[in-house]
Amino acid sequence: MFDAETTALLRAVLDEVCKNTSRYETAARAHVASKILEAASHGKTSADDLTRIGRSALGTAPTMSG
Repeated sequence: MFDAETTALLRAVLDEVCKNTSRYETAARAHVASKILEAASHGKTSADDLTRIGRSALGTAPTMSG
């Protein structure tokens, strides 16, 4: 789907955006990842764009606490 460089960028952005999110918050991480992937598939592949989109998604992500 994506080349190795883009895949590495997507993973780095996800890790950066979710760095303060528990690894057990899988729903939140999956939500952020899906939004980042969606943006990248529509041509947004700059680190700044993806980070902004990821942070926005984190703010609306489901959490284990409700």
